[in-house]
Amino acid sequence: MTAVEHPVAPTVVAAEARPPAASAVAASLAFAWRVLLKVKHVPEELGDAIGIPVVFTLLFTYLFGGALAGSTSGYLQFLLPGTLVLAVVFLTVYSGVNVNSDLSTGTADRYRSLPISRSAAIVGGLIGDLGRYLLAAILVAGLGLAMGFRPPGGAVGVVAGIVLAVVFAVALSWPWVLLGLVLRTPRAVMSLGFAILFPITFVSNVFVDPTTMPGWLQAFTDVNPISHLVTAERELMNGDAALGQAGWALLAAALLTIVFAPLAVRRYRTAG
Repeated sequence: MTAVEHPVAPTVVAAEARPPAASAVAASLAFAWRVLLKVKHVPEELGDAIGIPVVFTLLFTYLFGGALAGSTSGYLQFLLPGTLVLAVVFLTVYSGVNVNSDLSTGTADRYRSLPISRSAAIVGGLIGDLGRYLLAAILVAGLGLAMGFRPPGGAVGVVAGIVLAVVFAVALSWPWVLLGLVLRTPRAVMSLGFAILFPITFVSNVFVDPTTMPGWLQAFTDVNPISHLVTAERELMNGDAALGQAGWALLAAALLTIVFAPLAVRRYRTAG
């Protein structure tokens, strides 16, 4: 009597080697692409990136120009570098809002379960937000040119100013990301973020010369990083040497990144 031969069980798992894990750069770029896809499918998300620059530039020019400078065209030359900074900086709050939304919906938990760098989701989101910042800055510059803004520094000065503003905005996004990981709801992030931003941006040299302010207020304005950034923008667009003021703005951006980026990444690993 011969033994019964049992068929060989088919291989369930392929013997091929697994593909290599995505690098931190590749994963970050994938998350940046996700941000762009969200804008493609929900274009109304760009409403703030379009509305804030247009409203700020038109409203403050025609509302305060005659009273503060005697003419709207003269005030525009002073104001536009400041409204460019204002429009870009205000959009940074949405970096924290978006992170908080991912936490609230459980999307962040899925990302953290993937075999990728834990910081990829945050870094990729900030890379994707670059599009918002660039759009806002370009809108302010383009609208200003249409209204009569004529920078002595020409196109080079305007482009340099836009680059500086976007670099600072990316650094400023890190505190809001950390705030988005700490607070409970996106609305809370937005409310607290704007409550902090309004006094910092408005108590600066965006709208008026600080020498017209009371001494105690001028002292705050003189150390305000937004004031240094706006002064650098004006110098760049006027074609003047701006290494000093631009250096202070870049130093502030570096400090924001050094302090808040590690804290945000660490919090992201444990946030629930």
